[in-house]
Amino acid sequence: MLQDDSNAGVLRRLFDAAVRAADPMAVIPQKLPNRPKGRVIVLGAGKASARMAEAVETIWPDCQGLVITRYGYTRPCRSIEIVAASHPIPDAAGVTATQRILDYAHSATADDLVLALISGGASALLTAPAGDITLAQKQTVNSALLRAGAPIGQMNILRKHLSAVKGGQLAAAAYPAQLLTLAISDVPGDDLGVIGSGPTVGEASTAQDALDIAHRWGIELPNSALQVLGGETGVIAPNDHRLVHSAAQIIAAPSQSLHVAAALARNLGFEVEIWGDAIEGEARVIANDHAARARAIQNQLPKGKKLIALSGGELTVTQMGTGIGGPNAEYALAIGIALHGQTGIYALSCDTDGVDGAADVAGAIITPQFMEQSHGQDPERALENNDAHGFFGKIGGQIITGPTFTNVNDFRAILIEGL
Repeated sequence: MLQDDSNAGVLRRLFDAAVRAADPMAVIPQKLPNRPKGRVIVLGAGKASARMAEAVETIWPDCQGLVITRYGYTRPCRSIEIVAASHPIPDAAGVTATQRILDYAHSATADDLVLALISGGASALLTAPAGDITLAQKQTVNSALLRAGAPIGQMNILRKHLSAVKGGQLAAAAYPAQLLTLAISDVPGDDLGVIGSGPTVGEASTAQDALDIAHRWGIELPNSALQVLGGETGVIAPNDHRLVHSAAQIIAAPSQSLHVAAALARNLGFEVEIWGDAIEGEARVIANDHAARARAIQNQLPKGKKLIALSGGELTVTQMGTGIGGPNAEYALAIGIALHGQTGIYALSCDTDGVDGAADVAGAIITPQFMEQSHGQDPERALENNDAHGFFGKIGGQIITGPTFTNVNDFRAILIEGL
């Protein structure tokens, strides 16, 4: 173990290693197929899409196309146009760019290769409201889904059925061209149909499934959305002939990043447990469970031994207060409250894209000095108000990375010392 590394510093090193393992520049050049006879048309969306396009250009500098990324996440590409739009709530820039992506797809011929670059964030960035749904109505539904704390898989089923591009519809537009999707997974289970709401993947769910999800999570749908769901939505069935030339693969996933972090931790002399790469649930509930597990492990650890527990997935926040409510910061706040300054336990929770909820903060870290650092602030009141970002902004502990240009979801690490 490196003697000059503090425990908090170790956790930060593990997070940085997990992010580097998912850098598109490192993984995409190994995944490209042979050049087609015709054009290479690069289309995509997501918080990693501009970096993915940049990586493609290192191998194929003469390709063409357009990808949509989050404001602040653009990269210097030459032949592929990079358009910035709003995330997590879509905006007009995303709508306009999505129509241009569909136009590109419709122009593809059987001699062309359409390379779809999809990563987390594409559900908001790739926006084409179905039927008579307006952008404002789409924004309202998106906001309600985020506040409700619905699991990402259910959120994206509803999004697909209210869209003219998701649920395989981009792949259908590109037919008869060959289509290869390269995806970076930010979803539990690495389901290609959930990543970015599956614009190039067939969808088996029905409009009734979407209606049931809206009802289950208390989402009030406008009449225009109800009309879309009352008819035949545009999602493409998995056996549709227009998907016959379509292939897809995941090039980076949460499990890969966790294993890289685990290898680094072992090299530094720690025992390691991986508690799962697909954990879902309410952030504060999972935090309480993890605090209890950490205490139990500490009670069994010999004095001087150190163990790191790693986990990933996508936690949610049911927003009841007025705070921003990022799940990683809320997890950190909740586990800090549960541990109450427990000696020898440190915890970090960050989103690998550098954005936790709607805040440009990756997450937060807590140490055994958590309660002392909270002097003058009320952590339980902040948790009740979903104001974890505000709380850590005042006491310290925020982790701010800026854009990471990738996204393999949440990364959590708990360091436990035997006493």
